[in-house]
Amino acid sequence: MVGILSDVGKVRKLNEDFADFYKGKNLNLYVIADGMGGHNAGEVASRIAVETTISNIKARETVDMKKDLLEAINLANEKIYKLSRSNDEFVGMGTTITACLVRDMKMVVANVGDSGCYILKYDGVVKITKDHSLVQQLVDEGSITEEEAASHPNKNIITRALGTNLSVKIDTFEVDLRDVSRVMLCTDGLSNGVNTDEMFDIIMNNNNEDACKQLIELSNLRGGKDNISVIVFEGEGKDDRDDARK
Repeated sequence: MVGILSDVGKVRKLNEDFADFYKGKNLNLYVIADGMGGHNAGEVASRIAVETTISNIKARETVDMKKDLLEAINLANEKIYKLSRSNDEFVGMGTTITACLVRDMKMVVANVGDSGCYILKYDGVVKITKDHSLVQQLVDEGSITEEEAASHPNKNIITRALGTNLSVKIDTFEVDLRDVSRVMLCTDGLSNGVNTDEMFDIIMNNNNEDACKQLIELSNLRGGKDNISVIVFEGEGKDDRDDARK
């Protein structure tokens, strides 16, 4: 069973996150995005990013997972960028994106921005993606520590986004799902409020739907300052197609 849930949080009036998944005959795709921009532009950008990526993968007979995923996300980037340039309502809009394309025991992860992908093994959590953010850049440079990064006032500033330029650099990672129990995608509204030990305890002790609910509840209890979205799905090549939404 796929767990998927998005919540506006306790402070924002509009939910600019978007998350969805696609389950095909031979592969599964999970995508999450956190939009940015004035008015409803962030909401538009995140939806376009997710829906365009999924529709392009659905239209392909995927042979090269990495190549196809990159092409799908690049098409989404181009679509958002062109819309922002042609409509004054959407000027400056953009979005993060993190996507997982899974076939058998192999998973390709692609990301732009600071939405994350985590794998949960039976002995703990590993974050697969690396944030494209000002705070992560400061950590990499040695200017601040990981502990200081957790409460840094500029934690929400990202250095790379989908839709802000005609071309975008997309990071990719290849993951062997053997010995992986669950995979989680989330926007920073969750990761900024819930630590990895708490993620592990909640996900490993609940089914995927209940885990999503409890993760969001915990983040909201801690202020819910941002939109919160999370997807949790099975690792180890397990097939939850029968539980997918129709």
